[in-house]
Amino acid sequence: MEDNLFEKRVSSEQIFKGKILTLFYDKVELPNGIIGTREKVSHPGAVAVVPVNDRDEIILVKQYRYPVEKILIEIPAGKIDNREPALECAERELHEEAGVINGTLAHLATIYTSPGFSDEKMDIFIATEFEEKENNPDQDEFLHIFKAKISECLEMIENGSISDAKSIIGIMLARDYLLKKKNEQNK
Repeated sequence: MEDNLFEKRVSSEQIFKGKILTLFYDKVELPNGIIGTREKVSHPGAVAVVPVNDRDEIILVKQYRYPVEKILIEIPAGKIDNREPALECAERELHEEAGVINGTLAHLATIYTSPGFSDEKMDIFIATEFEEKENNPDQDEFLHIFKAKISECLEMIENGSISDAKSIIGIMLARDYLLKKKNEQNK
């Protein structure tokens, strides 16, 4: 049944290769036999982490995002370097962006961020039981770190202050993870 949804690549042309992204212009045979075109952005993958301290506060970052020309409120995140395992990338990004070390990490979900045009896959984690130290952002990374209660983060999602998709997904999954863990402990 699902075979009638598959699109077969006929040809692929690399249009652009940058430091992070590669853009392809592909021709595909559609399920009905017609040849169509697809533009695809290839990305090495990324991670995002919801660091929740013992006071039920999430460590968030404010960061200017050039493509949308806005300062966004986000959970710490970053791209995978040199095919490193997602868990290692999560630990590295937590330290670089939020100053979080020696935490317990649990995998919450794997998502495709924009599958209509990109193959970027992102693993989302929750971090608990960690130490807070000084952050160490990359040379081209400028962040403002702050904390907000989980309930405040949910309000920021509802009022549009948090509009970044990975952050919305991560915060909601973290809330559910912590509620489930609490319910299991109360049994």
